[in-house]
Amino acid sequence: MKRRQFIQYAGAGLVTSAIATKAQAQSGGLSVRYLGHMCFLFTGSGQRILVNPFRSQGCTAGYRAPNVATDLVMISSQLLDEGAVNVVTGDPKLLFEAGAYNVRGLKIQGVATDHDRIGGKRFGRNIAWRWSQGGLNLVHLGGTAAPITLEQKILIGSPDVVFLPVGGGVKAYNPQEAKQALQVLNAKIVVPIYYRTAAAKGECDIGGLDAFLSVMSGTPVRKGGNSLSLSKADLPKEGSVIQVMTYG
Repeated sequence: MKRRQFIQYAGAGLVTSAIATKAQAQSGGLSVRYLGHMCFLFTGSGQRILVNPFRSQGCTAGYRAPNVATDLVMISSQLLDEGAVNVVTGDPKLLFEAGAYNVRGLKIQGVATDHDRIGGKRFGRNIAWRWSQGGLNLVHLGGTAAPITLEQKILIGSPDVVFLPVGGGVKAYNPQEAKQALQVLNAKIVVPIYYRTAAAKGECDIGGLDAFLSVMSGTPVRKGGNSLSLSKADLPKEGSVIQVMTYG
């Protein structure tokens, strides 16, 4: 693994790190760019955060490697479809462990979950990330296959926006499990991630998006491109909405 500046979890739970920032949007809004699979670049509150960069192979073979400038990288595990930090240029800070962090004023919580349905015995632990940026409470669940426990729910809270795996396979929620997770989280905007697209080549055990949308029948669906601007005003006043982002 390329040398990086790691932000370690201290016993007290708070680690402060200086991050070079750009003149980006402040607390009043958030820009979200979809880079494929479960990888997103978040820009807001003066910081850029890249979550779950991947290596282009298997389910992600048709996606370009997410080689983008960022201040901070957060990964859910060191599996190559969600923790390929070597594809990222520069020397950003890296979060990879469960714990509470304060990164230049952004409070970030990494919540450990099981990456499979057998207590993590096959794929180990997954880190779900919760943080506030651009005035919104965000949760990226990474690749998790286990139901959300009461303790995890307390740490995760009720997000404005959740990035939710829906494609199934051996290490992430299938559509019905994803729906059950939403019943626990009560998120306002749901962004499906980790599902099979035309980018898949060779071995790929995950299903497509349609099965999840069918399970969620009755929930409004918005469809857009690979970039999205969000603020509190975009949150539905009642219920939730599914926001489908497309790669391009």
